[in-house]
Amino acid sequence: MVNVPTAVWINEQGRIVRPNEVAYVDNRYKGMTGLEASEYLDAIRDWAANGDRSVFALSEKELKERLAPQNPDWARASAEFALAEYLYRNGQSAASIRHYKEAQRLNPESWNYKRQAWALSDAERDYGTSFLKEVQKLNGKPYYAPRRLPQVKKQK
Repeated sequence: MVNVPTAVWINEQGRIVRPNEVAYVDNRYKGMTGLEASEYLDAIRDWAANGDRSVFALSEKELKERLAPQNPDWARASAEFALAEYLYRNGQSAASIRHYKEAQRLNPESWNYKRQAWALSDAERDYGTSFLKEVQKLNGKPYYAPRRLPQVKKQK
């Protein structure tokens, strides 16, 4: 998962039918992301009505093609993040910073790790940055992979 809002579709049999992807429920961030919420919401409605017959539900083959192999450092990043969270929750916020930083170093694509760490401290003081500064560094590049929904004609 890159950041919130992200969704994964899992069917009644426990099989993933769409991997994690950006999932806005309204258009409040459309100006920033360029993503129209209604397309995704319509896809969810279609899947709810049609299940695995939905054009939006991916086959196992399609799903595997979309899922990138996991970087080995990401498992370590997850462990560092979990340790940072544990330390923070147990009153050791200063000690948690080193582990939040390491999680971010090991998985720099994870905005979840960044946002959580920065929200729990003074981001400027402890990390030398802020959410806004990091978004500006992207220089217009979105931090979400583009959604890939099939184009369907709307019935009138």
